[in-house]
This record gives sequence, structure tokens and C-alpha cells, in this order.
Amino acid sequence: MSSSDDNDIVSARSIVVALKSLNKQNTGKSFLLYYDDVCFSTRGVYCALAVARLTNIFTPDLFDGTAEWVVRCQTYEGGFGGVPGMEAHGGYTFCGFASLVLLGREKLCDVHKLLVGEVLIWLYFICSDNLTTSMEHWLFNQTALQEYLLICCQNTSGGLIDKPGKPRDFYHTCYTLSGLSIAQHFAGGRIGSVCVVGDRNNELVPTHPVYNVTVEVAINACEYFSQFTVPTTQH
Repeated sequence: MSSSDDNDIVSARSIVVALKSLNKQNTGKSFLLYYDDVCFSTRGVYCALAVARLTNIFTPDLFDGTAEWVVRCQTYEGGFGGVPGMEAHGGYTFCGFASLVLLGREKLCDVHKLLVGEVLIWLYFICSDNLTTSMEHWLFNQTALQEYLLICCQNTSGGLIDKPGKPRDFYHTCYTLSGLSIAQHFAGGRIGSVCVVGDRNNELVPTHPVYNVTVEVAINACEYFSQFTVPTTQH
């Protein structure tokens, strides 16, 4: 084993320690976003799961009870809040449902009420036998979404916003670009089809709908870390 392999294993073990530290005081199996944070949330769960899956450190015991906690965050209208009892929010809904997908427990929630945002792509596969859908289109208008993002969400000084009148920031620039990529590359009811509004130079690199990074990066990370044994640590 080379020294670089040793470094990779030490790094992965450190990630396990960090994740356990971010949920060790919580009985609901959620995760903090950072050590000084005071609120466990679906955002913390999603970040922890995405990192664990991409780096091949996921183990059932590390996320024991997490799926059940996330499902408690689903509200009466179908979306997800940050914690149980909180009002549903688009960002929290993505984090909540993506977490269930990463756990392989997506059908634990009420998928029929969950007809919002980027999660539609996963719902399409999960519910296609029971939902009235067309194989020619997703459950949203891909052209209209791209037009909204390109016309209403671009800041004249650079960056993107979530809605007109709001300030730009890195967070919303990231998610706006992700939504634009999803609308472009999951076209015609077939992954791999492309539907680009405007100039062809508007086309973005395909984004993974769960990891929210490019598909190529997600695949490369999973393949690279799959060669290492899942590290263990003492509780």
C-alpha cells in the first residue's frame, strides 16, 4: 500500500469521526452543519449523507434512525421543513428527500404529496407506475423554468438570485445553476436528452440531481473511494 493510500484512509477515518461528533448529542439522528451550530436540520443530514456516500464511509449504524427523523420533517402539504414541525421550504425539501434517496428509504415519505422542485426527477422514477405522466415530458415545464432562470434570476453584476429583488450570493447562484442544468439535461423524459433555451452556449455541464455536483465528479469520487475499505472508529 502506498503512502497516498494511507493518507486517503486516514482522511476517510477523520470524516467518520467528524460526522459522529456532529450528531453525538442528538437522539433524533440528525446532524449539525458545523461544530458551533445549535440546530440539527435536514441540511445537516443531507451534507453528512452526501459526504458519506461519495467517500464510501457510509454504514447503517452511522445513520441509524436518520430516515425516520427526516420523515418527521415532512409537512401536511408534502414538502419538508428543516426540523419536525417547521414550515416546508424548497431548499429543505430537496435536502430531506435527497437524504431519503441516499438512504434508500425514499418511499418512507408521502411521495404523492411531494410534487415540488428538483425532486420531481426522482419522483418520476419512483412514482411513474402510479402518477399520470407523459414519457415526453417531466412533471415541470423545462423551457419555462429555463426562461425564468435566465430572464429573472441573473444579476447584472454577475451571479444569480432565487427571485427578482433579492441579493445575489454564492448559495443561490449554485442552486440556480443546478436547476438550469437539470432543466437542460433531463429532457424529453429521457436522461441524456438536451433542451437548451437560447444560444447553445447557454448549455451547462450535467448536474447530478442528488449530489448537486457534476455527474462526472460524482462518478469519479464514488469510483475512487470505492477502492478503500470503510474505516471504523470507536464510539
